Amino acid sequence: MIQLTTLLFIGGTEIIFILFIVVMVFGSDKIPEIARGLGKGMRQLKDATNDIKHEVTKSAKENNIVDTDAAKEIQQELNKVKDELEDFTGSLRRNK
Repeated sequence: MIQLTTLLFIGGTEIIFILFIVVMVFGSDKIPEIARGLGKGMRQLKDATNDIKHEVTKSAKENNIVDTDAAKEIQQELNKVKDELEDFTGSLRRNK
């Protein structure tokens, strides 16, 4: 069976149509500028999120709220169980 690539439940034809409309509205010379601006915005959002995570973790460590060593050990155990489960179920999965 041929499987079509979809992105967010949108097929290839719809993506091409949307790109065509974008080119018609903004013009081909503005698209790289718009993409660059979107990339910078996404980078700033990611940096702000990382800063917030860092501050929350730092504050939790200072106040002895979170024991990060215990959390790391739990995460390692979960990863081991996940790997073992994937090894066990690997032969049972159906191929699509």
